[in-house]
Amino acid sequence: MMETLDECRIAIDLIDDDILDLLNKRMKVVERVGEIKNETGGAIYRPEREKAIIERLCAKNKKDTGLLNDDAIEALFLELFAVSRNLELPERIAYLGPEGSFTHQAAESRFGAMSDYLSLSSIDSVFKTLEAKRAKFGVVPIENSRDGIVGETLDLLAKSSMKIVAELYMPIHMSFATQSRDLNGIKKIYSKDKGFGQCREFLSEHGLHDAELIPVESTAKAAILASQEEDSAAICSHIAAKLYGVPIMFNDIEDEIGSSTRFIILSDFENAISGEDKTSIFVQLKDTLKAGALVEFLQDFDEANINLSKIESRPSKTQGGFGYWFFIDFYGHIQEQNIQKVISKHKDEITWLGSYLKGETSAI
Repeated sequence: MMETLDECRIAIDLIDDDILDLLNKRMKVVERVGEIKNETGGAIYRPEREKAIIERLCAKNKKDTGLLNDDAIEALFLELFAVSRNLELPERIAYLGPEGSFTHQAAESRFGAMSDYLSLSSIDSVFKTLEAKRAKFGVVPIENSRDGIVGETLDLLAKSSMKIVAELYMPIHMSFATQSRDLNGIKKIYSKDKGFGQCREFLSEHGLHDAELIPVESTAKAAILASQEEDSAAICSHIAAKLYGVPIMFNDIEDEIGSSTRFIILSDFENAISGEDKTSIFVQLKDTLKAGALVEFLQDFDEANINLSKIESRPSKTQGGFGYWFFIDFYGHIQEQNIQKVISKHKDEITWLGSYLKGETSAI
């Protein structure tokens, strides 16, 4: 039984030594895994394998009545997985910038702080960078619970050779960051124009009506400006405040809690079947103006017991008049027999966009 703080510190140091030894043993195995994958062409990023590991460890932790909760275990091991992937084969991740954006935060949540990131100014640039093989993975938003679908992402998916290899749902929380120690001393507040609209109640409740609200192109830019002026503040993401060294005075200041964004991870490989998959397709019916054409198409999915989770129409870029094509998500993997049967029947109308482990939180 440890009775003093010094005894506790000595015990922690010894445990840390053991953890370091075990981590190095794990990395030796990871190094060999990378060699095998390099020989066979296997994918480095395997979200279904990572999920299985986390679920096993959470179950073991509950059985052993460990002190860590599931979120803590996930956070620790996602970072460990990211370090492991970089040891297997260092890869660059392109994302919709700027640095400190919510997309950057989403990318870092899956690929860790040590990865090589490339911030790009547009979704189109992310796709072009992947197609030119200047990056292995790309992270872009595809849907928001407040603003709906991201049309540019859908349009680019329809014509790109890149595939969706993973999805993640991330709650969007705004932080109030400032160098000032006193709210009364704040003269200017920077944010995107939408940021002010999402945090009206906070601004009112804290008597910030007299501060000048200055819209800028991104919440990351807001954090940069707030880092340079002591009498200013930023409404921004947590990662932007951290990145640019602006102390966070308040977290989660948005009026409506629960807003989330669905992000997709793009690459050039096909995932194996995990048993908990989702598939995305682009559908361009031969005759969209024919009465009942879409109903007939969807009926084949119903008869094959394929559960659709989303259907979104987009104006066709190739058909004249008011033609449309459709973006469809459904549960299952492209290689499953019942799905292959439907895909084969409509092979001239369907473009496969990817099969991937379905995200944990379908909040959208």
